Amino acid sequence: MGSILQPGTGPFWLALMIVVGLGLVELVSVLLGASASGILDDGLGHHGPDGHEAGLLGGWMSWLNAGGVPILVLAVILLSAFAVFGFAVQSLATRLAGPLPITAAVPAALVAAVPVTRWLSRGIARIIPRDETAAISQVDFIGLVGTVSIGPLDQGNPGSVRVKDRHDNIHVLRATAAPGHVIETGRLVVIVDGSDGLFQAIPAPPGLQQG
Repeated sequence: MGSILQPGTGPFWLALMIVVGLGLVELVSVLLGASASGILDDGLGHHGPDGHEAGLLGGWMSWLNAGGVPILVLAVILLSAFAVFGFAVQSLATRLAGPLPITAAVPAALVAAVPVTRWLSRGIARIIPRDETAAISQVDFIGLVGTVSIGPLDQGNPGSVRVKDRHDNIHVLRATAAPGHVIETGRLVVIVDGSDGLFQAIPAPPGLQQG
């Protein structure tokens, strides 16, 4: 323990404590008949940022969350990776010359954690157990109605659309707007095309509701 409890590791211990806290929140919410992860995703879907800020956020979140895992799971992956790399960086630095200042150790750990988070989110999304009867192909998403959770959608960086399939399973799709459309966060859309994991959406006609 003495080799781990060293100067400059405070932010990484904090990240681990947050991971534990998030796990406890999710456990308690499930026991109460809800899911903190699902509530968080729904909340971000309806109250996400608008305008240029949302475009930048949409691009980064779409890249980081390539696997489409829930936001709470993504946060746990990122914080865990950040802590692991932080401890590793400080351990190596201590052996060579002494612990790095926090202003150097934190950015170094974050730079290493971000691409690892993307890779792990994709892997976890593939291995999450699914009911075989609920498995659907990409073409089955065409025509579904969803909500823009990370946007706005345009013809640039992909955003995210939450849709419910015929088995009532929620999916987060990487999507752009069809040519000629710009679709704000929180708007209902119809998935009209898709290939290689990227979909196109158009604004849902008035009166159409999500299934």
